[in-house]
Amino acid sequence: MTVEHIDGQPAAFCTVRAAELIAELDAAATLVPVTTRTRTQYARVDLGVRPRYAIAANGGHLLVDGRPDADWAARVRGRIAAQACPLADVQVAADRLAADGWVRTSRVADDLFVYLVAYERAGVPDLSGLAAGLAADGWTLSVQGRKVYLVPAVLTKEAALAEVVRRVGDARVAAAGDSLLDRGMLAGADVAVRPAHGELHEGGWTQPNLRVTVGSGLLGGQEILEILGAELVSG
Repeated sequence: MTVEHIDGQPAAFCTVRAAELIAELDAAATLVPVTTRTRTQYARVDLGVRPRYAIAANGGHLLVDGRPDADWAARVRGRIAAQACPLADVQVAADRLAADGWVRTSRVADDLFVYLVAYERAGVPDLSGLAAGLAADGWTLSVQGRKVYLVPAVLTKEAALAEVVRRVGDARVAAAGDSLLDRGMLAGADVAVRPAHGELHEGGWTQPNLRVTVGSGLLGGQEILEILGAELVSG
């Protein structure tokens, strides 16, 4: 079934069983969608439920009943201002990369971070030198498929998730993800699951609390939900 439309056209999917499992998890626990997507990009997604909390822009937005929490946003921006060089400086670096011809798209996400989309993964050059320079200025660089993310080091999914846990109360956290920007969230969870696809799988990333699905793609996503549901019952 379709879970996202772009310009009226189907763009993302899950199995029918996965949609049923999402509804079951939402009814039994505090289900928190967590994404690097901007608020606008996240708003395109329809999982068939309306979770009280959601996290977008890699932790830059904490949505409560669909609306951004202004206090959280102010705290995040304060941390970035105190611990990272200005976004404008990073945009200059991104513009230099875009001028090299391998970048199809360069965008600023909600005035928080920058991401580039390459024409092809093989065209992304060695960016280790830039990554080291950005790290000294409080930013991280990660290559995920055709995308290159330039993100403030203090802008993390796990920080926003910790705020949700604080508000909900003492809770056992089960988390799932497949990208490099999910590592901190997965490492800090009581139970973590990643699918047998994506950047974490390609790099063989593992942790003591981690389980890996047998399947990949849509079936891997369904399997993640089955594991989370089983953990919820057994926990």
